[in-house]
Amino acid sequence: MCIDIVVVDDDPGFRRIATMLLTARGLRVVAESGDGASALDAVRAHRPDGMLLDLHLPDTDGLTVARQVTDEENPPRIVLTSTDKSPWSPEELQRAGIEYFVAKDRLFDADLRTMFGSTGS
Repeated sequence: MCIDIVVVDDDPGFRRIATMLLTARGLRVVAESGDGASALDAVRAHRPDGMLLDLHLPDTDGLTVARQVTDEENPPRIVLTSTDKSPWSPEELQRAGIEYFVAKDRLFDADLRTMFGSTGS
């Protein structure tokens, strides 16, 4: 089964690296977005299994985007990333629909296939 992912980050260099890393793990990146509004559009257009979502976006924050995405039908599994430590507790993240938080510098070591692989799709 192919697992489709949307990558959301305002840094094009990070999106490129994340896309290469996800692809190397056997996942398929179906769209990239640089802000929250286009991320929501991408989720609606592609109906991905997962979303790699940056905490800090130019138009909003990742928690707000996650809340909006989880209101969609069949929402994707969300993995939040940041260079900063998450300012929210694991419980707050879970209430927003975020399954995992991974620091960007730990993304290479993260088991992304498992994080995105247990979707209901």
